[in-house]
Amino acid sequence: MPTYDYRCTTNGHVLEVSHRMSENLSTWGELCRQAGVETGDTPAEAPVERLATGGTIISSTSRSSGAAPMPPCANSSCCRGEVCGMH
Repeated sequence: MPTYDYRCTTNGHVLEVSHRMSENLSTWGELCRQAGVETGDTPAEAPVERLATGGTIISSTSRSSGAAPMPPCANSSCCRGEVCGMH
């Protein structure tokens, strides 16, 4: 099951949870229930937003070599957004 990062707009906390792709959490209470943590002082109805977190690109070369895959280039000018070793 994929993992997603959500940020509470009220308290600023970020939690990582795992759920089906078809699901989307919208409140702090839902997020805490999914993560198995207490809501604390933050109201359960406080809104949360799913963060756009990037995955790691796995090339066919790194899969067969056993080497760790290289992340996408953080500086798009060095390799036009593709995988490179300029980190």
